[in-house]
Amino acid sequence: MEDKINTTSERKKDHIDLCLNESVVFNNKTNGFDKYHFDHFAATEIDYNEIDLSSKFFGKKITYPFLISCMTGGTDEANAINANLAVIANEIGIPIGVGSQRQALENSSFHKSYKVIRQNAKSVPVLGNIGAAQISELNHNDSIKFLIDLVEADAMVIHLNAAQEVVQEKGEPNFKGLLKKINKLTKEISIPLIVKEVGAGINKKSAKLLLDNGIRGIDVAGAGGTSWTAVEFKRNNSPNENELWNWGLPTTYCIKEVNKLKKKYYFTLIASGGITNGFEIAKALILGADITASARPILISVVNNGIEKTINEIHYMFENVKKVMYLNGASNIKELKKCRLIKTEDIY
Repeated sequence: MEDKINTTSERKKDHIDLCLNESVVFNNKTNGFDKYHFDHFAATEIDYNEIDLSSKFFGKKITYPFLISCMTGGTDEANAINANLAVIANEIGIPIGVGSQRQALENSSFHKSYKVIRQNAKSVPVLGNIGAAQISELNHNDSIKFLIDLVEADAMVIHLNAAQEVVQEKGEPNFKGLLKKINKLTKEISIPLIVKEVGAGINKKSAKLLLDNGIRGIDVAGAGGTSWTAVEFKRNNSPNENELWNWGLPTTYCIKEVNKLKKKYYFTLIASGGITNGFEIAKALILGADITASARPILISVVNNGIEKTINEIHYMFENVKKVMYLNGASNIKELKKCRLIKTEDIY
């Protein structure tokens, strides 16, 4: 058991270091937002100063339709990072996700790196997080309830990382029985259950299966940002760039496909996967997302620039969202979502 604990902790530390210091993004695939243009509305009658950027997340009002997504936890290094990320989320008024809580099940000494999030983010939604492989292993849900209580979570995230597991040294590529376990879990916990990918995307077929089993939120986490297969190749010092470095469905494709299910299902659609600026946030919302998310860019910013500069960067992103709304005649997020994007091939 001790070897397993050490292995998990070392892997989490390596992941943080690689995401901060190495190029681990998709290198021949984009998230797809560059293929779309805003439909400029010259006759706008909106008062720029009256534009409302606020939104709701599972019934709770938030300042922007944006959440700081899951990445860190379960290492000594994560304590300060998570505390700072939580301060940022609380200061702005946006949700924050916890990194994988697997380590919390293996070693109580790392509980602090998770608890520190709620301690510093008392006023915003906090999302717990556990992997699909761990869900498949569990024979009962008491462990999940413990993780929820540990961070006082408002929602629980299950991350799907099949591509990462299949290339990871000592990975666990076995999700057998996952859907049945998810279905049971949704009936036994009182908070919403969200499923997210980690950068390879969720297609319509997968989303439908998840929704049929009680999932209330889907984070498509498409290709175009951090490649977790790339992270593992870097970690393993792989001599060749394996074809799976760029495995995955672009973010825009996933948003459009999963959004089609809203005709039948009621759920929160979260868009992440290489989202780095206000234009991409606005495009994601128009394509069908209810809220957007980012992980690695925020992690890099808070480590390199500190709390205040990171807060300012997020505000700047949404100042650009506000400009897009003005130039599309949208006075609030609901109206922005009704706007239109034009594909490049339809212009030229």
